[in-house]
Amino acid sequence: MNKKIAIPVNEAGILDSHFGHCKFFALVSVVDGEIVSEEKIVPPPHEPGLLPRFLSDKGVTDIVAGGMGQKAIQLFQSNGVNAFVGAPQLTVAELIDGFLTESLSFTANYCDH
Repeated sequence: MNKKIAIPVNEAGILDSHFGHCKFFALVSVVDGEIVSEEKIVPPPHEPGLLPRFLSDKGVTDIVAGGMGQKAIQLFQSNGVNAFVGAPQLTVAELIDGFLTESLSFTANYCDH
């Protein structure tokens, strides 16, 4: 199983509740269930529809997010990225661990745009 997981985060490395306005994305590469690399990148300025393509071009397979609109979810899916919405505000390490062990609870948190 090879995955590249994107998580919108703030300066402290904690999930930013709205991915479209986050300061950074943590990109975590996972091979056979093991983390092989992690980097923090600055996203481009917010523009509707840009982030799904931007992250897909970086090889992202999954995004773990707090809030996200239905249209954004559809754009991620059309770019080959699975969107997991409604994640709790935890650290990247806690989110990745929960995601990989399938113990993370998602409470579909859809924005109204």
